[in-house]
Amino acid sequence: MAFLLFSPVELAAIDYYWCTNRCCGCMIVMTEVLLATLTGFIVGVIFSFFKLPIPAPPVLPGVMGIVGIYLGHEALQMLMKHMAS
Repeated sequence: MAFLLFSPVELAAIDYYWCTNRCCGCMIVMTEVLLATLTGFIVGVIFSFFKLPIPAPPVLPGVMGIVGIYLGHEALQMLMKHMAS
C-alpha cells in the first residue's frame, strides 16, 4: 500500500535511506517532507501578511497540475533508467 502514499522518487528515497540507515529509514524522508511543508506554510503566511500573490497556483487543480507534471517527469526518468539496464 505504500505505493499509494508516495511518489516514485519518494519510494526510491525511502528504499535508499532504508538500505543505508535501517534504524530510522522512513523517519529521514518524513522529516524532509514535514520540513518542506512547514517551510511552504511559513512562506504562505508571509506572502499573505504582506498581501502579495502566493508563489503557487491559488486553487487545488493548479497545484495538482504541478504534482502531475512532476510525477510524469519522474515516471519517464524511471522508465528510461529501467530500459537502459
